[in-house]
Amino acid sequence: MRLNEIFLSIQGETSTAGLPTTFVRFTGCNLRCTYCDTKYSYFEGDTITPEGVMELIREKKCKRVCLTGGEPLIQPRSEMQSLLDMLGAEGYEVSIETDGSIDISKFLLHDNQRFIVDMKVPSSAMSEKMYLPNLQHVVPHRDEIKFVVGTRADYEWCLNLIREHGLDPKQGYQLVFSPIFKELQYEDLVNWILEDELDARFQVQLHKIVWDPDKRGV
Repeated sequence: MRLNEIFLSIQGETSTAGLPTTFVRFTGCNLRCTYCDTKYSYFEGDTITPEGVMELIREKKCKRVCLTGGEPLIQPRSEMQSLLDMLGAEGYEVSIETDGSIDISKFLLHDNQRFIVDMKVPSSAMSEKMYLPNLQHVVPHRDEIKFVVGTRADYEWCLNLIREHGLDPKQGYQLVFSPIFKELQYEDLVNWILEDELDARFQVQLHKIVWDPDKRGV
């Protein structure tokens, strides 16, 4: 495995926003989104074993962990699974932030572990890279489906995807919408969600409000 950085902060996004979390950022990404804010993770990082990562996580003394990148699921599958197994054995709450292009069914999650599947919209220039069968592997009431939106066209694309794949919040599908930082007004996205009576979570990136938006390790 290649580790880019590990740090303790607050979760800035998804259903655990605001809670203390250890972030484990892996090196490498198979996509190149137009709005990417972690381009430094594409190549920077050091080789480490799953056991080495686990030791660094223990040192942070926080039982909530976010595995992110880059794209964490492009790490060697057996090593990522080994890390998930160790985290599960020690009772950590784990979220895995994945970019929607990797088959999540290849990984076995334990109790208190979940995927955050970030489906890339057209303005990311990566929407055609999405592995759509993932939407059949998302587990209601556990996993979350995230949409980072930059335009009205992006939002409509999301609505079509939700309808076509039956991602009904009444059936336990957890939908999360976030505006691309500095590209879409918060109010616009909130109004669209309310006008469409969409039972989805609106979020902002809290870490970009608490700290300088370009600050690393937060």
